[in-house]
Amino acid sequence: MNGNNQTFISKFLLLGLPIPPEYHLLFYALFLAMYLTTILGNLLIILLVRLDSHLHTPMYLFLSNLSFSDLCFSSATMPKLLLNMQSQVPSISYVGCLTQMYFFMVFGDMESFLLVAMAYDRYVAICFPLHYTSIMSTKYCTSLVLLLWMLTTSNAVLHTLLMARLSFCEKNVILHFFCDISALLKLSCSDTYVNELMIFIMGGLIIIIPFLLIVISYVRIFFSILKISSTQGIHKVFSTCGSHLSVVSLFYGTIIGLYLCPSGNNSTVKENTMAMMYTVVTPMLNPFIYSLRNKDMNKAPTRVICSKKISL
Repeated sequence: MNGNNQTFISKFLLLGLPIPPEYHLLFYALFLAMYLTTILGNLLIILLVRLDSHLHTPMYLFLSNLSFSDLCFSSATMPKLLLNMQSQVPSISYVGCLTQMYFFMVFGDMESFLLVAMAYDRYVAICFPLHYTSIMSTKYCTSLVLLLWMLTTSNAVLHTLLMARLSFCEKNVILHFFCDISALLKLSCSDTYVNELMIFIMGGLIIIIPFLLIVISYVRIFFSILKISSTQGIHKVFSTCGSHLSVVSLFYGTIIGLYLCPSGNNSTVKENTMAMMYTVVTPMLNPFIYSLRNKDMNKAPTRVICSKKISL
């Protein structure tokens, strides 16, 4: 579009949650409680992994990074949502919108990568137990985590720069509760072909390929389980992988439901509901899943408290 005809958009209106006035306070209290639970639950896991020497293993290194990613992922959208619910005009500045989109992509992509790393960790532990220590060394796992953070940051920078080059003319109403990249593309009056192409390419690399790698890992684990004759050994394998499988199901289930299943006439309602699932509900439930189904995490608070008492 011609630069002379462009109208500069200084802010966007986030109108994705049309909550009736009589339920406004109820939903505000609900979202606030969910966000605080997310913060406290994930902070607790990070602290326990940090303080308990028994949890200084590759599995819990990935878990602590997943908790940090969940905490920041939810924080990229929820504070602004809660603030807008108290405001008469639910708006966000142009710069704030791009910033929110950037952090949303960084931590959302990181969750996908970390789930693959955790699946690979379980695969090595079950299929190659004698070589686990040498394969999943501390140096290797730390380098892997740093590489994943660099990849997610680079991808988010790429999409943010591509979005910043677009023009936004008259429309500034986003039918979402945060600055989702697809919702912003619908408002642009520029050619979005390059943006959509990069979303397709990078989406495959960050969502589809990791999901396939997780499936392959668990198929190999399943065939390894068939070779185990001990009932106790099978139970141990399922207890080790159960938490991770639950988190994978939650994360990828909502994404598949949002992007691969037909939405019909209620696409906006469905998109917002599904987005609320993977931005709020999943990060909130992950700490409970790992703490309730993991013996090491259950015993960690007692060990930390006892060690502190002894040191005192």
